[in-house]
Amino acid sequence: MTSSRTEHGFSYPREQFQQIVEDCLAMARELGASDASVEVSEGAGLSVSVRKGDLENVERNRDKSVGVSVYVGQRRGNASSSDFSPDALRQTVRAAFDIARFTAEDPAAGLPDAEDLATPAEAARDLALFFPWDIDAQRAAELAQRCEHAAMATDRRITNSEGAAVSAQQSHFWAGNSRGFRGGYATSRHYLSVSPIAGKGAGMQRDAWYSSMRDAAELAAPEAVGRYAAERALSRLKSRKIATCEVPVLFEAPLASGLLGAYVQATSGGSLYRKASFLLDSLGQRILPEHVDVDEDPHQPRGKGSAPFDDEGVRTSARKVVEAGVVQSYFLSSYSARKLGLRTTGHAGGSQNLALRSRLTRPSDDLEAMLRKLGRGLFVTELMGQGVNFVTGDYSRGAAGFWVEGGRIAFPVHEVTIAGNLKQMFQDLAAVGADVYTQGSKSTGSVLITRMKVAGS
Repeated sequence: MTSSRTEHGFSYPREQFQQIVEDCLAMARELGASDASVEVSEGAGLSVSVRKGDLENVERNRDKSVGVSVYVGQRRGNASSSDFSPDALRQTVRAAFDIARFTAEDPAAGLPDAEDLATPAEAARDLALFFPWDIDAQRAAELAQRCEHAAMATDRRITNSEGAAVSAQQSHFWAGNSRGFRGGYATSRHYLSVSPIAGKGAGMQRDAWYSSMRDAAELAAPEAVGRYAAERALSRLKSRKIATCEVPVLFEAPLASGLLGAYVQATSGGSLYRKASFLLDSLGQRILPEHVDVDEDPHQPRGKGSAPFDDEGVRTSARKVVEAGVVQSYFLSSYSARKLGLRTTGHAGGSQNLALRSRLTRPSDDLEAMLRKLGRGLFVTELMGQGVNFVTGDYSRGAAGFWVEGGRIAFPVHEVTIAGNLKQMFQDLAAVGADVYTQGSKSTGSVLITRMKVAGS
């Protein structure tokens, strides 16, 4: 990223952020801090929404922040400010220092070890994460209106809309610490979404779809998003309840990423050292079937979870998270690694571009093929509620989708609950589809679980 303010729509050039970092680190040293880290950031964006063709909301956001962490031995203090003036920066560093002085010692506190930090070359790796979108409110509204119009025009049974929205967001930051790390970069994230309503009265059904990319040029066409959202809503008309049963369940690919997210939560350092995970001591254990792998690639160009270094400045690297069902590594920051007596994996801030794969998946295993594998059971396309206990693994979520008979969709289903235990669900993962969908930083096809409880009428 160049330092031009107007070219990229930022108010502050990188050089100013770099100077703020150096100034704050120097202030911390002068106060007597044994270590310190600083991050300066700025975000800007435009969000526009329409409903039934009319402009509903235009919002511009611009924010900035400087965050300072100061260490006095193994005591840590944090402070932040949105004021970049010299006096405010001094007050922020002083506040962090004072907090550290009066905080209890923590044996796990401290900056990452120097050998784990990204080198200047590693920190400067260009992952193509920044694509500013030069769009104004009028153009954004037009795109949203085209999307909603396409949804409403799909079928006369599309009777209403919860609206359509377009958002263009971008940010940049620079970070550094007293152990020599320096790095920062700019990112962008743009999206288009719509939520049509089908039917009338008690039989109304709503669904939604969206497209989200770092580069606006890669967003799906507004008309395609609108039509697909409408088709999803139409497919749910005349939904019915089903009797309580125990059957196989197929998770649609966008929802299956939630199962991968549950795995990440259970094998993250914070959950593990607090002993708040159903996958305690799972390193080296077979948690998933032998045909399942989970890979991570933080250096994927344009990836939504890509990063050359984590939130602490630790280098990131591609790795096998799960190989042949066996846990190869956890998700650890420096702090959680020390609490567990392990080494950081470069995951302060979370996972980076995970992919769930099955060695049994064939290119022909599209959604129709996965429905045939399901045979008779429930195909889930929507989940509701947060009924996941990460301590025990118990899983219970409201759901909607389709009942499948003979490998074909028979009718839409609503007002059911699916339940099981994640540890057993992972063991019962029978197949992963080739219909891969990327939800945030997680990619997977549809996922078939051999048996779950479905509570209906």
